[in-house]
Amino acid sequence: MTATFTTRARQRWAGLAVLVLSVTLVAVDATVLSLAIPSISETLSPSGTQLLWIGDSYSFVLAGLLVSMGALSDRIGRKKLLLLGSSAFGLASLLAAYAPGPGWLIIARALLGVAGATIMPSTLSLIRSLFPDARERATAIGIWGAGATAGAALGPLVGGVLLEHFWWGSVFLLNLPVLVLLLIFGAWLLPESRDPRPGSWDMPSVLLSMAGVIGIVYAIKELAADGLKHWYLPVVLVVGVMALVAFVRRQLRLATPMLDVRLFHNPRFTAAVLGSLTSLIGLSGVIFFMSQYLQLVRGYAPLAAGIAEMPAFAGAVVGGLLTAWTARRAGARATLVGGLLVMGTGIGLLGWVHQDSAYLLLGVAFLAVGTAEGVVYTLASDLVLGAAPADRAGAASAVSETAYELGTALGIALVGSVVTAIYAGSLNLPDGTGAAAAERAKESIGGAVEAAGSLPAEVGRPLLAHAEHAFVHGMNVAAVIAAGLLLVSAGAAWYLLRSRPGDAATADGPADATSGPAGAAGTTGPVGKTERSELAA
Repeated sequence: MTATFTTRARQRWAGLAVLVLSVTLVAVDATVLSLAIPSISETLSPSGTQLLWIGDSYSFVLAGLLVSMGALSDRIGRKKLLLLGSSAFGLASLLAAYAPGPGWLIIARALLGVAGATIMPSTLSLIRSLFPDARERATAIGIWGAGATAGAALGPLVGGVLLEHFWWGSVFLLNLPVLVLLLIFGAWLLPESRDPRPGSWDMPSVLLSMAGVIGIVYAIKELAADGLKHWYLPVVLVVGVMALVAFVRRQLRLATPMLDVRLFHNPRFTAAVLGSLTSLIGLSGVIFFMSQYLQLVRGYAPLAAGIAEMPAFAGAVVGGLLTAWTARRAGARATLVGGLLVMGTGIGLLGWVHQDSAYLLLGVAFLAVGTAEGVVYTLASDLVLGAAPADRAGAASAVSETAYELGTALGIALVGSVVTAIYAGSLNLPDGTGAAAAERAKESIGGAVEAAGSLPAEVGRPLLAHAEHAFVHGMNVAAVIAAGLLLVSAGAAWYLLRSRPGDAATADGPADATSGPAGAAGTTGPVGKTERSELAA
């Protein structure tokens, strides 16, 4: 009996390692390009808008498909979809690595998003199958959360190491050996699980969710960058909102909905999704503009820039692993709100960074942002997963993953657009710059570096100095805005998780492990005996 139990336990934890590997891979791919942006700018010569799309097309498509793929995994099998998606991810990585132009790279990144959407929901929902015991599952979710958040923070370091020795396409080829391991060990170690009564595959719901998410995010991104320059953007925004409204109404009518939107009636569930979304906006936005700042303003080599961002990676790992311990002692409400406050403060510090600021300020900000993100995302994922019945785990997991990827996309789109708009608006061009060089310099800080190198020194040096000052100014403003968003989110979470009549436990007190059934619906804060986070149990 003992030997059998030990063997099964080892298989469970080995299976978890496969799931962590897969989610880390998808998370790394969301940020690994950040340090390659200067190299891509030099090689493929994309416009400023194309550069943003190269960065966020992956997350846009992934976010638009996650709900659909989460529901699909409940129907055809989570393991099967994970392995199929991993194979597709490898093929798309090859296309991205050898993309001949910016348009091809955008398409390849979008295809990576399609494949990634099949991987992400399956990882979290399979944890429920591997770990029926609530306490083991809480530990597993903590490790999974550390992998997800650390992957996003690890991306720049991985990119820096590769770019030090190879061309920018190598950041995609790195996926291939990892995917081979995932396919081999995933087929061996992971159990198959699905919804025993999945219902029919509702194509209108799939199309409405994609149109809604992608339409809204695209419109917000372009409006933030260009304002009302293009008449069709408000139309796209309205169409996206209408599509999401139609999606919600359809889910309420279906006997077996793709996404149980009634979960959002629970304010604690809503708080968890909101916290996850805003924290990823902050993290991805910071990585996007700080990677350019370190290389193009501070003059760091790609590897040095990746090492400089290491405190965010280390903090994400520690934060994810300490989430369960913190939630049990401080309470889930205080843990979630505290994480959002710390993250907002860390990002706010970057509002006072200058061209020659001491690295200590940067390191403290990176550490605070990474650690807080590890705590917030891990706790929020646990709460979302526990809120749904086991047979709908894929669809529930997709809510958490959609918040993750939508936050990543919005972070790059909104924060990147703010930086780009302020940079272009405040850039003073010295006399003698020339029309072509001026247009290139206003596109992006990378374009300004290239333009300055092509001009005589007496013109190029002032142009570069003005460009660096304009970029840092835009970065400061974007950091303050992102910090404000996190602080508002913390206030909203504090309100949503407040004590209500009939709650058996207070929000700030530690959860009682003996009350409530194991694996009950997980929510944050002041929960009753049948409604609490497994991490805090």
